[in-house]
Amino acid sequence: MFHQTSSFIKKSPLVHIIVLSWNEFDDTAECLKSLQKINYPNYKIILVDNGSIDGSTRKLQERFGNEEKIKIIANSENLGFAGGNNVGIEYAIEKEVDYVLLINNDTTVDKDFLTELVNAAEENEQAGVLGSKIYYYSDPKRIWFAGGKINKLLTKGTHIGYDEIDNGQRDEIKKYDYLTGCCLLIKKEVIKKIGVLSDDYFLYYEDTDFCLRVKKAGYDCLYVPASKIYHKVSRSSKPGSPSYIYYHTRNGLTMAKRNGSLLIKFSVYLNCLFLFIKQIIKYIFIPSKRKWAIAVLRGERDFLLGKMGKVD
Repeated sequence: MFHQTSSFIKKSPLVHIIVLSWNEFDDTAECLKSLQKINYPNYKIILVDNGSIDGSTRKLQERFGNEEKIKIIANSENLGFAGGNNVGIEYAIEKEVDYVLLINNDTTVDKDFLTELVNAAEENEQAGVLGSKIYYYSDPKRIWFAGGKINKLLTKGTHIGYDEIDNGQRDEIKKYDYLTGCCLLIKKEVIKKIGVLSDDYFLYYEDTDFCLRVKKAGYDCLYVPASKIYHKVSRSSKPGSPSYIYYHTRNGLTMAKRNGSLLIKFSVYLNCLFLFIKQIIKYIFIPSKRKWAIAVLRGERDFLLGKMGKVD
C-alpha cells in the first residue's frame, strides 16, 4: 500500500534540481523563476546550459549568475538530453545530495510540487524514482502525463491519461512501467547502484531505459499526482519530423534489445524485418511519405550497426 503525501514536510533532505537548457532563454528563465517560488526549503538548482547557440548562455549568466541557490554549468557542446543531464547529476552526487530532480526547462511548477515528491519518496521505501502529474502549459486542466506504460516488446512507451481533461480520475499514487524525464525525482542510492542515464540514446527513450534499469534493480517507479507541473510540449523538437522518427525508431529497438528477455530480443529482429518491408512499400508507392520512410530505415540501419549517440 502506498502512503499518501501531504504538504507538511517532516524532514528536508537535500535536493539538487537539474534544469537542462538548450537555447530558448525565455522558457528557461520562466522555469527558473517558477522553481524559485517553491515551498521546499532544502534545494539547489543546477542549471546546465547544453551548448546553446542563440546567446542563451550569456543571458542566463547575466540574469541568474549571482543567485545564491543557482549554480550554472555551461557545456561547450550539445551533449543530448542524457549527456547534458549527466553533467548535472555527477556534480550533484559529488555534493552528497539525497535526491536529484530532473526537470525540463520548458516547464513551470506548483509551489509544493517538490514537497509532494520528496514526502512520497520518504514514505515509500521501494520507490526509486518518482514523477509528477504533468499538464499542458497552454491548457492547464488537460493531462499530458499521468504515468507511463511500456509495450510488451519494450520498444515503445505510452503516456497514461494523455490528453484527458483532469476530473480527478488520475489522482491515485501508483507504480508504473516508467516515468518521463520531463520531471523525475531520483534517490541517490539508485544512482549509486545503477549509474546515470545512458547517453548512447542522445535523444528520446533514455528516461524509459533508465526506469527499466531502476525496476531491474528492485525499485519502483512511483507516480505522485499531488505533485503538479505544466509542460510547453515539444518546444525543442517536433513530433513527426524525420529526426524525431529516426531517434524513436533506433532508440526504441535499442531499448528492447538491452532490457528484454531472449524472446523479446529475437522479436526485435523480426520487428525490424516487418518495419523494413513496410517502409519500402511506402517509399515506392506513397511518394508523400518517403522522407518519413527514409527516417525509419536509417533508424533501423543504425540500430543493426550499433551506431548510437548524436546523428547529424
